[in-house]
Amino acid sequence: MSEASPSPSWEDAALVQACLDGDQRAWEALLEKYKRLIYSVLVRYRLPEQDAADVFQAVCVDLWKELASLREVGALRGWLARVAANRCFHWKQRQTRHSHESVSESDIQDADGLPEWLAALERDQLVREATARLGQRCRDLVRMLFYEDPPRPYESIAAQLGLATGSIGFIRGRCLKKLAAELEASGL
Repeated sequence: MSEASPSPSWEDAALVQACLDGDQRAWEALLEKYKRLIYSVLVRYRLPEQDAADVFQAVCVDLWKELASLREVGALRGWLARVAANRCFHWKQRQTRHSHESVSESDIQDADGLPEWLAALERDQLVREATARLGQRCRDLVRMLFYEDPPRPYESIAAQLGLATGSIGFIRGRCLKKLAAELEASGL
């Protein structure tokens, strides 16, 4: 591995192995890499902030306990989303027991919709990972153009990046080609 310290752009296999070897920085990088995925599940289940933090912690403990027995490192993303969804389901059941309301599947998750929803989460994560592997200028440009709402005008981007306004479109095209290559290498 060429990087001195773990980062979210590390491949899962390298991060998992470093975690299993006891590297604390790898654990931090693994959690940083997947915290948005986990929290997106918690948000979907509409957990209150404090409960979401508790469920997030429980998912992290599950990860810590089960990481060594994970058979397919490539399935980590889906495994985390499923564990988070299961934790949310159990949280919702406990809450309804205390409030004497019933839990319906529609309150929690359409079981038939889970595969599409999970696939969308996995695609989003793959795009974030591929973007993280781009050079700094491309990462910044992609973030400003596609992740900010509303997207910044070219003039603002050019000023922040120290580029000519007329070069933004050309550089954007090169960055998107690099991103497409990263996504293709990721299997997307």
